[in-house]
Amino acid sequence: MKILIIRFSSIGDVVLTTPVIRCCKQQLKNSEIHFVTKASFKSTLEHNPNLDKLITFEKDFTEVLPQLKKENYDFVIDLHNNLRSTRLKLALGKKSSTFKKLNVKKWLAVNLKSKTALPDVHIVQRYLEAAAALGVKDDCKGLDYFISDKDSVDVSSIDPNLKNGFVSLVVGGSYYTKKIPLNKLIEICNNSKLPIVLLGGKEDHSLAEQVISKTKNTFNVCGKFTLNQSSFVIRNSSFVITSDTGLMHIAAAFGKKIFSLWGNTIPEFGMYPYKPGEGSKILEVKNLKCRPCSKLGYSKCPKGHFKCMNEIEVHEIVGS
Repeated sequence: MKILIIRFSSIGDVVLTTPVIRCCKQQLKNSEIHFVTKASFKSTLEHNPNLDKLITFEKDFTEVLPQLKKENYDFVIDLHNNLRSTRLKLALGKKSSTFKKLNVKKWLAVNLKSKTALPDVHIVQRYLEAAAALGVKDDCKGLDYFISDKDSVDVSSIDPNLKNGFVSLVVGGSYYTKKIPLNKLIEICNNSKLPIVLLGGKEDHSLAEQVISKTKNTFNVCGKFTLNQSSFVIRNSSFVITSDTGLMHIAAAFGKKIFSLWGNTIPEFGMYPYKPGEGSKILEVKNLKCRPCSKLGYSKCPKGHFKCMNEIEVHEIVGS
């Protein structure tokens, strides 16, 4: 059986599909598993041994539609569920299943602050429900993330003392209101018992430099490493501190102890760390009337105070 899995973006969402990839490959005899996503997310799956073929495109799936049609799939699993993925399924004309989004329930949570409608179900479980039509079941093994030897990093080249243990602190994020603010980053670093490596993209380098200027034993590698090299650093860290990011899900795939800080989004949306290491904790300001203010995020706090992040107590982190 030849199966196509659809998830166009983004880093965290693609990583969260890996249980479906693994369970389909290992539970369906003589199966051939293909995956289609944007080229910018190729590195998240390029070393996954459970995938037989990874198909990527730059801007639109129509770039690879002729190739996908030639594959003559037996079944399509849509783990994106938007207009584009629907168009792709229609173009292929094959039997398919689609994971259930919670758009209405999320709207109620954001606009009416009603969380009761949100099911206590992780998005991984909803992804797996889409594969249940094939008889696929959850193997309870969590997420996968594979990197190659070429992605290894000599952490002692960052600083020799890191070989004795260090913390990965993710300063990046897709939206400002999901990122850990400067004052909290400084507080975390100044109270850490271990050296801290700041992780993020090139766009986060300046923020990380501000943290460096007001802390000790803190190292900025934002923009210096590829995604998989940053993942290698995370895999070798003592534990991970992060907001709701793709690297948070990669850390969970490695079974790391994770302290996750939640700003304008909430864990009840179903994308909290999936099966992380022992001792992991979710840190958030509960009962804040304006939270959640979005199911994604904003470039600035709509209220101007950013209490959802600024009022998080980080003593549970620094005491670790």
